[in-house]
Amino acid sequence: MKDKIWMMSIKIKDVLNREEGQDLIEYALIVALIAFAATVGMSTLASGINQAFANIGSKVASYTS
Repeated sequence: MKDKIWMMSIKIKDVLNREEGQDLIEYALIVALIAFAATVGMSTLASGINQAFANIGSKVASYTS
């Protein structure tokens, strides 16, 4: 029983010490950061576009009245 626990602890240490998945995590963090920046940028851009269309709509409405 003691040998099985010892072997399991060695396998767990091996899994925790692997660096193969490290690159994947770094890429996932970069993608998440880009997605967050794009979301913030799009909301700012969307409010600017909405304001521009509102201005155009009010000018068109004033010319047609």
